[in-house]
Parts: sequence; structure tokens; C-alpha cells
Amino acid sequence: MKILANDGISKSGIEALEKDNFEVITTTVAQEQLINYINKNDIDVLLVRSATQVRKDLIDACPSLKVIGRGGVGMDNIDVDYARSKNIHVINTPTASSHSVAELVFAHLFGGVRFLHDSNRCMPLDGDTQFKSLKKNYAKGVELRGKTLGIIGFGRIGREVAKIALGIGMRVIASDKFVGKADIKVEFYNGQFINVEIKTESMEDILKSADFITLHVPIQDEYVIEERHFAMMKNGVGIINAARGGVINEVALVDALESGKVAFAGLDTFEEEPTPAIQVLMNGRISLTPHIGASTNEAQERIGVELAEQIISLLKTEKA
Repeated sequence: MKILANDGISKSGIEALEKDNFEVITTTVAQEQLINYINKNDIDVLLVRSATQVRKDLIDACPSLKVIGRGGVGMDNIDVDYARSKNIHVINTPTASSHSVAELVFAHLFGGVRFLHDSNRCMPLDGDTQFKSLKKNYAKGVELRGKTLGIIGFGRIGREVAKIALGIGMRVIASDKFVGKADIKVEFYNGQFINVEIKTESMEDILKSADFITLHVPIQDEYVIEERHFAMMKNGVGIINAARGGVINEVALVDALESGKVAFAGLDTFEEEPTPAIQVLMNGRISLTPHIGASTNEAQERIGVELAEQIISLLKTEKA
């Protein structure tokens, strides 16, 4: 059976599949040429990340497909229900990248409270002539320890964020429409651990109480955070979005940053990808990354292996 990993797959994932006699093709095929390539090469499995779109037209045009796999959590680039209605297996890797995303959240948080995102812009330009002035500008940082982190969306990634927050001494509060409480197991290097039960609260309570807010929700039809929500927040709050573009109203966010209501923001996802709004990209109070939450070597290894295991399990009987 042939597998097209159109957006790539880790070496360990390839090795696991080839060991089970699958042929893995890692050629990146342009979207407009994908249907022809799949049919010409009789592809059984199509693996994608976020770049490739797997819509109804492709599903209808490619009868050889038995499995569509998404290396990651969200599957908004795949017409999942339609594919399954055609008896195509649709799989993803919901746990493999959770810790990588959580660490990126804290990269933005640590950078925000110590002005690293702005300092790294200004030091190359003025560090040799205005060192003392820059030192004064960035000398009023704050610690995360003892502060309250509000997590909106308390699924796998939200809980990984909670583990790190608890580990550095933060108070954690969370909101989720579908989760009433969760037991967070904070593990340490030597095998010791602690369990902390966190009961979820209303989003309004989170907004009013949190010193920092991070979002971990799926793609939405409407904004989760818009102008009226900023009015509920503490003055000087920090906000992180490493979930999906479009869950924060970026126009309202920029206004809140300019007014001082929001001290800083960290964005890994944007309303307009791959061309984020220039007023977002140029704002000195926003820490920016180009949608790399799951892009660590460790996460990609886990994703590849997890996809391979699922494919082998699903298709072993068909191969036999």
C-alpha cells in the first residue's frame, strides 16, 4: 500500500511504516495537482498537516483513498464527516504535540513579562548607543510565580499548560464548556509527582480574575475574545493565543494594547494566515511566532510514530 505524506512525516514514522511493508512517499505535491497525483500513483493513505486541504472535491475524485491522516490536533482542513460517510478512515494525533504547544505558551509568557520580544527588536538597532536607556526601559519586569493564569479551553493542551504553570508556582483557573473539573498530575524528573484538582469556572470569572490569559479552544464561527471581553479584564493583563486564528478579534486586541488595558500579547496563530495583518506584525507589544506550536523535533517524532501505529492497525487486515 502507498502512503503520501504530503506535508512530511518524521523519520521514525517512515521507518515504522516501511517495516510493515508500506511504501511512503514524501514528495510535496501542490494542491492543484494533488488529485491527479493520488490517482496516477494509486495512493491509499494521504497524510497532511495544516498546509494541504482535503475537501469534498478531492475525496470524491480519489476513490483509492482508504485513510486520511492529520499530523496534529485540529482537522479543520479536512472535510471529516464527508470522508467518513465515504467509508474513509480519518485519523489525527491529539496528544502528540500538546506539551510542545504548552511550552511555546510559556515562551511567550516569559518573554512578555520581561519584554524580551521588544528588547530583541531594539538591541540590534540601539544597543551600542542607548544601552543605559534600554536597560531602564526594560527594568520593570514581573515574575510569573504567584500570579493567576486563566486557561480558556481545558482539554489536552490546556491541561499541559496547567502542569507547567503549577510547576512554577502559579495559581491556575480554567474555563471549559464541556469539562467540569480535571485532575492535573504534575510530574518531576525523579519520579515524584503531585495531583491538583482544578474545577472550571465561567469565562467571565476567568477574565475578571486572571493576570494572564491563554486560549486553547478549537476553531470557532465567532470570536471567543472580542471588545466586550477586554472590558472585563484586569488592567495590564497578558494574553496568549497558540490555538487557532480567529478566536481573538485582532482589531479589538490592538486597541486594548494601545490603551494599556492589555500589557502584551503572544500570538502563534492569526486571523489571516499566511498573511497576518500588518498592524499586528508591527505592534511592539505583541510577541510573534508563525504557527509553530507543534513544531518541535520531539513532537514531530511522536506524531510520525502515532500516525504509523494507527495506519498499521487500521490497514493490517486489508493488507492480509
